[in-house]
Amino acid sequence: MELNAQPRKSQEKMAEGMIPAVAYNKENNVSFALDLKAFDRAFRKQGTTGIFDITVEGSQPFPALVKAVQMDKRRRVPIHVDFYMVTYGEPVAVSVPVHTTGKSQGEIMGGLVDIVVHNLAVVAPGPRRIPQEISVDVSKLNIGDHITAGQIKLPEGVKLGLDEDTVVISLLAPRMSADELAAETQAVQVAGMVAAGELSEEAAAAVLEGDASIEEVKAEAAAESEDNSEA
Repeated sequence: MELNAQPRKSQEKMAEGMIPAVAYNKENNVSFALDLKAFDRAFRKQGTTGIFDITVEGSQPFPALVKAVQMDKRRRVPIHVDFYMVTYGEPVAVSVPVHTTGKSQGEIMGGLVDIVVHNLAVVAPGPRRIPQEISVDVSKLNIGDHITAGQIKLPEGVKLGLDEDTVVISLLAPRMSADELAAETQAVQVAGMVAAGELSEEAAAAVLEGDASIEEVKAEAAAESEDNSEA
């Protein structure tokens, strides 16, 4: 996608509707200004994996990838852009969004698909062969399973840019509801009180079955103890 830019000097004040930008690689560093609306539209389509052909007025166009976008937190619009200059036909390291396809057996059982690595580091054989996204089929996952970077099928010519053993997607066990968490917490508390001799097994069973609260069985036990001491 083409972007037209205006030359600028460092620290130069921007004209209305323009934002500062810089493009660089190991040999070059170019500062320029972009039309905010034009860049915002283009970036929404291209993201960080699409090539921009940038023409700074009075210069030859050059291809580049968006490296970073600084945003205005209040207005949520770009206020500065970093581009990385690339060369057609040469390998380029990028991070590509990860998306899942299919529905796993683990999800059917209530599990949750957790994308651990949202952007996968890869090396594409050239700027025009950067994948827009990496699709990962999760349909065979059960609860507790995971997919590592090395198990993901990449487009032809694209290589991993991180360790093959890196976990990218996991299938997590179902999260407990508030009631389930409270019940588990109570069970642990009751088991500890039984082990400490503070509750009988009968009283513990009554609590766990919902027939009495911990406070009620403790009060009852205290009353029985007092009656026995008086006798």
